[in-house]
Amino acid sequence: MAGEGLRFGVVLLPQERWATARERWQRAEAYGFDHAWTYDHLAWRTLADEPWFATVPLLAAAAAVTQRIRLGTWVASPNFRHPVPFAKDVMGLDDVSGGRLLLGLGAGGTGFDAEVLGEPPTPRERTRRFAEFTGLLDRLLTEPVTEHAGEFYQAHGARMIPGCVQRPRVPFVVAANGPRAMALAARYGQG
Repeated sequence: MAGEGLRFGVVLLPQERWATARERWQRAEAYGFDHAWTYDHLAWRTLADEPWFATVPLLAAAAAVTQRIRLGTWVASPNFRHPVPFAKDVMGLDDVSGGRLLLGLGAGGTGFDAEVLGEPPTPRERTRRFAEFTGLLDRLLTEPVTEHAGEFYQAHGARMIPGCVQRPRVPFVVAANGPRAMALAARYGQG
């Protein structure tokens, strides 16, 4: 964005109980970071047997104890998310944060997150699923009522009222690797 200079962010792992994590989120803001992210995974690689808290309640709590810093998911994926309930979560986080949410999105990789709910998709299926996931999230977060019947997802009369604080919706920061995902990033992403 023109005239906005360099911005700095930090990733805070969702491993600490809130009594400890609260201070870390507040310190990130006090140190002057522009944005703070947390991993939106069920567990992370070699940390799978360590404490790991859910992203949505963690970001809601962080929003309640900070004032300025932008908050984000690093990165939400269709590996374990359905666009309809996740859009409700995103709308709620945007509201609680006063319009400070950034939504990091990615296709999802292999490993724990991809396998915990069953057989993971092939790379080609993962790309198609990500395209549908991202397009449907965009519609859900910009339309009051959404109808969708796709290859991977259904949404019938999905209501997102009152909508996002940020207009036309929460900014998408799209992780992309390869031509199809890059096309999604160019179409839907703000970062």
